[in-house]
Amino acid sequence: MPKKQRNKKPAPSSSEEKTGMWREIASYVIIILVGIVLAQHLNVVVSGSMEPVFYRGDVVVIEKSNFIGLQEINPSDLKVGDIVIYNATWFPEPVIHRIISIQEGSDGQKYYVTKGDNNPKADPSLVSVNQVQAKVVSIGNQPLVIPKIGYITLWIRGL
Repeated sequence: MPKKQRNKKPAPSSSEEKTGMWREIASYVIIILVGIVLAQHLNVVVSGSMEPVFYRGDVVVIEKSNFIGLQEINPSDLKVGDIVIYNATWFPEPVIHRIISIQEGSDGQKYYVTKGDNNPKADPSLVSVNQVQAKVVSIGNQPLVIPKIGYITLWIRGL
């Protein structure tokens, strides 16, 4: 009985090999860039001040006030109940707390009163619009949280 011959593909030409190689390189570059963008939109929770909404070591998804020149949120448009990340004058790491009220300062500027949900009192200083770095993304009233994956980052940073 004669053997069936399989249809063999012709060997790729050198131009096809180069095209395939460039496509592969481009796909790796895209994957890396997407990873960098996604990593810029995640923030590790460093304390228990917002429990039970999220815990130390959780990672929250954020919208930044300035990301590579693009304004994703306008810090002036934040409202009571929003959870923000801001540079505190009283703590060395960015703070993730909820806005509990909004005040107008003697300078006519808007200021936020913030508080950790697990804290008995509001934060010691008002938060200016310029201090706000980001807002935690929520669906309904539920913040987007990835539980516990930030512990390795806390360990590496010595926190």
